[in-house]
Amino acid sequence: MVVKKNCFIAVMQYPVPTPMNAWKTLLIVYRRIDVQISTGGIRQERFVNELAEDEIEDALVSFRAFPALAENLSDGEASVTYEIAMIEEPLSSVTSDGGNTFWPSPDDTRNELDSLAPAGSYDSILILWPQNSPASGAQIPCRGWGLGMAPSAWTNETTYAVIANAPSWAWKIPVVGEVWLHEWLHGVCGFFTIKGFEMPVQDADAGGSHGYVQSDITGWTDFYRDLMTGRVLEDGRHTGIAAEAWRSRV
Repeated sequence: MVVKKNCFIAVMQYPVPTPMNAWKTLLIVYRRIDVQISTGGIRQERFVNELAEDEIEDALVSFRAFPALAENLSDGEASVTYEIAMIEEPLSSVTSDGGNTFWPSPDDTRNELDSLAPAGSYDSILILWPQNSPASGAQIPCRGWGLGMAPSAWTNETTYAVIANAPSWAWKIPVVGEVWLHEWLHGVCGFFTIKGFEMPVQDADAGGSHGYVQSDITGWTDFYRDLMTGRVLEDGRHTGIAAEAWRSRV
């Protein structure tokens, strides 16, 4: 189903939810970006880019693999349902994060957050944005491929994560959908921390520091499975999102 609304087209997808614990998720796709960024002093540089259709499709193939990955690695405790909003107006600002790097913060996506995802309407917001121009090689400096955060008033009380466009091969390794899962988990771990459940230090980034070995084939699958079933050992205690935590939302 395609819903036209003002300057965007929202494409709604409805995977069958698991009754126990469905995380209602909105993916916001910015096809275009047109921003001025400061590169030091008073100098401003304009960055304009538009995602090609194959770039969008690569990202969406990966995104659509994420719900099944989340359900599998949580032993069926977490289900993700989703909708996708394709934004036709360009992303017109990005936020400095303290260095010479930038990201689309909730301030920059405020119009879409408030119109599409007012507080109480979604559990998670994910953003795809055109950070890199494959044609020119130009890009907006950013701390990482993706960034994720816990719910707050700033995010309209949803988990919030942004992921940039990437080469086709990057979406396929080591596991299709893992990049979306990873950034989503940063916000989800933050959510459960707020509720009083103990997460490992560094939450979704804790694989290496907690003795897990990343595989070229399975990525951090072993770590994510333990994180999403509450079995990450830290100081002799099990930490992470056990079934009790997942079910506390119901």
